[in-house]
Amino acid sequence: MVSARPLLALLSGTLFGAGLALSGMMDPSRVRGFLDVGGAWDPTLAFVMGGALIVMALAWGLQRRMLKPVAAERFELPGTRLIDARLVGGAALFGIGWGLGGLCPGPALASLALNPLPAAVFVTGMVFGMIALRLFDRA
Repeated sequence: MVSARPLLALLSGTLFGAGLALSGMMDPSRVRGFLDVGGAWDPTLAFVMGGALIVMALAWGLQRRMLKPVAAERFELPGTRLIDARLVGGAALFGIGWGLGGLCPGPALASLALNPLPAAVFVTGMVFGMIALRLFDRA
């Protein structure tokens, strides 16, 4: 029997990328405009975030009613709800990088298809950061 998992992953990734493109999340100037509260503030990103929260709230509600995912044996959910310095520090680094670069990982990967050079610079830095974290964790 052929697994539906790769096809569902491709469909999900394509849908997510299309949503990022339609919402303008792949445009770093839009993100920077949202963060420029003291200047020419662009509030449109708040609507994108609000829409994402609504979709995720519905997905979490649906997940609670399901015994298992459609294409996997079990859900892969975080095993902890602890908010510690590591989580807060990582979130702060993520926010700083998002504000400076105007991209976060999802839009950066999707941008590789439409605006490859600036996105490749961001993705390269992101990959080096991921490697540095793994090396730091081993020490």
